Amino acid sequence: MAKSKKSGKKPKTAKPSVKEEKLPKETEKVEKKDEKEVKAEKVEKTEKVVKTEKSEKPAQIPAQSAKKNTFCGKFWAKKYEENESILTIFKDHKIYGNILGEVFGTMFIALIIFTLGLSQPLYMFFILLGVVIAVYKLSGAQLNPINTVGMMVTRRMSAIRGVLYLLAQVVGAWLGYVIVKAFISTSAGVTGTESEFPSMAVIQEGYYWVVAFLEFLGAAIVGFFYARAQQYKKSVVAFATVVAGGMTIAVVVVYLLSYAYFGLSGNFMLNPAISLMYGIMPSAADGVMELLGGIAQALFCYVLFPVIGGVIGFWLSDTSNILAEEK
Repeated sequence: MAKSKKSGKKPKTAKPSVKEEKLPKETEKVEKKDEKEVKAEKVEKTEKVVKTEKSEKPAQIPAQSAKKNTFCGKFWAKKYEENESILTIFKDHKIYGNILGEVFGTMFIALIIFTLGLSQPLYMFFILLGVVIAVYKLSGAQLNPINTVGMMVTRRMSAIRGVLYLLAQVVGAWLGYVIVKAFISTSAGVTGTESEFPSMAVIQEGYYWVVAFLEFLGAAIVGFFYARAQQYKKSVVAFATVVAGGMTIAVVVVYLLSYAYFGLSGNFMLNPAISLMYGIMPSAADGVMELLGGIAQALFCYVLFPVIGGVIGFWLSDTSNILAEEK
């Protein structure tokens, strides 16, 4: 019996050691709880920061969106996505195709105008329709400084791209001029009779502002229709029809007004790039100042006024479009 008592007392001496082993586990649990609490506090802090930032942002975003939704915000909004500059635009090889499209398209139109003139508006409609369809996928078929400057001013195109398009249009008009001049000189050598290159009729005294207004009015019609055609860019045929139709209407209106009321003909062109090749610049005068004055008058009448008219046509289109969208 004494042995059994001794054997029963031995487990009691082992109990303190068991308690000592359990204490570190409890401390570990406490430390883990502390770490979880710290993490929970950090999460709460970050959530509070995010909530405060979100509560501050809505006060700024509606203000910006409200400005964009106003009439002036929509009118002057940037309508192109590319951040183009002179350092980046030439890195994309597409720009070279765009420039060639404007060169060839303007050249084809110049060839027709230098041979037929603007006295055949029906021919002009179908010719312009075909040219626009042909080069639309290359450059957008602006083919006229009136349209290009309007695109730049209304922020549909970057300034550097617009300048390149203007240079391409002048080069295209010059190529058309060179080709027609070559045929004229060749025909003179073969037939013995030299044909004269077509030139703009001299503005009669007292009719300068009439011609300038007609250029302005025709350019406004051209710009308005080209701006409206931007709504039909998904359909090339619809786009080309609107552009060609606008040019035809402008030619008919200007021709009827100039001939019916003032007896003028051959005094307008509605394309500054082609006008520069069409003999608008005086080549002779009694003095240098008179020559410079004649050049300035020609540039104002056939370049500046059409460009301003085209910009106003774009603005009228944008204004009507914004007013039509407003509820």
